[in-house]
Amino acid sequence: MAEPESTVINTDVKQKDPSEALVIAVTTRAIFNLEKEHKLYLEKGKEEYARHQQANQDKPLPPGTAFAFIQAAQYVNKKILEGNPAEKDLFDILVLSNNSPESSVRIINSAKHYDLEISKFCFVSDEDSTQYLKSHGVKLFLSADRTDVCNALQRGVSAALVFQQEVQAPSTPLRVVFDGDAVLFSDETDQVFQEQGLEGALQYERAMEAVPMGEGPLKAFAMHLGKIRKKFSQETSPIRTYLVTARGGRDMGIRAIKTLREWGLAIDEAFFMDGAPKGPILAQIQPHIFFDDGLHNIYGARDVGVPSAWVP
Repeated sequence: MAEPESTVINTDVKQKDPSEALVIAVTTRAIFNLEKEHKLYLEKGKEEYARHQQANQDKPLPPGTAFAFIQAAQYVNKKILEGNPAEKDLFDILVLSNNSPESSVRIINSAKHYDLEISKFCFVSDEDSTQYLKSHGVKLFLSADRTDVCNALQRGVSAALVFQQEVQAPSTPLRVVFDGDAVLFSDETDQVFQEQGLEGALQYERAMEAVPMGEGPLKAFAMHLGKIRKKFSQETSPIRTYLVTARGGRDMGIRAIKTLREWGLAIDEAFFMDGAPKGPILAQIQPHIFFDDGLHNIYGARDVGVPSAWVP
């Protein structure tokens, strides 16, 4: 497979082994707030956009939705290397962009301004940049473009769509919240619910209680995150993971817990909301990122200032 048109290696950052690291690819609009520039691109075209970026190349871009998440992943790396300087199982962040190399200087300068530990900047001229994800060993892809996310999911890469919002960077440790069905788990029960209603879904869950649920689109990412988390004791871990699901605890929760146990995936806290809004609990957790397949939950999270990513 051809390399992206231009890959800039960040020589200030120790390069990771992609076969061992947890590689996360973020687009420029996911990590920085480029809404003003994107509007200019849509209204005035590529050349005007490039001119604007070049004229402002020394002006750092404001942080975007995934910014705090990337910073917290960097903190985890620091803690891992304090314990074992030879450790290779680290977060590896690369930026994937459709920018031309000329207009990309501002992106690189912004990353350096914030001391972001980004190992590679890949500037791709192809319409579908997601074809390069597998060759870089990407385990999670975050983008502000829905087509990109759908393409990545079809390629078997965990992916989610970030909506641009003002994000207050929460403090460490890294906190990640997953929804259950259609995110960590498959959407089998959702489908039964659509066809047979709540009573049908409850009956299905009782009948299937001993059978682990199928894999959801973010399982692979969650498992690698869990593997990194196991390097630490419960007390010293710089990672905390949460399950916040619309399932009710009594009948619907048992199978979820059993599935996680079967996978060997330890979750710090699980909240079974029984259909209640997730916003209040998310406001309490203050995660760096929240993954959900329901847009109403994403909007609820945004309303309380929680960085959220939609799994379509």
